[in-house]
Amino acid sequence: MAPVHSFAGEIKIGVVNTEKVLRESRPAIAAQKKIEKEFQARDARIGELSAQIKALQQELEKNMSATHEEDRRLKERELASLSRRYQRTQQQMREDLSLRQNEEYGLILERINQVIKELAEKQSYDLILQLQDSVYRSARIDITDQVIKALNAMESAAGKP
Repeated sequence: MAPVHSFAGEIKIGVVNTEKVLRESRPAIAAQKKIEKEFQARDARIGELSAQIKALQQELEKNMSATHEEDRRLKERELASLSRRYQRTQQQMREDLSLRQNEEYGLILERINQVIKELAEKQSYDLILQLQDSVYRSARIDITDQVIKALNAMESAAGKP
């Protein structure tokens, strides 16, 4: 019996770590900076709320015995209300941030797939797999760095007038 590969010829397989491309490519880094800038004001507001909560807690602890019962209750209610608002604001920001990241990374993934397809055609790959983690893969079949380089080149070409 002859080996299977003698009938079919050599099969060329490549592997791409999409997660690494989304961390290290220029479009991904630019998207992350863009998102950080968009959420900077909201993050600052959450920081302000946190500072207000800490200040109110310290005031309550410091003046626990000196304040009247009713004043202390009002401060405790104010603290509880502020804490709820802080938690709601933080949760809403996390949800909005996740949505924005999904939008941006979805667009980048489309470009990554385009780059992978072009590399596959140019270099005659039969199969390219997108893997996040694997027990073992040979550096010979890992084309992640080629994808990052091609994606960066595509970004540079798109940015030129």
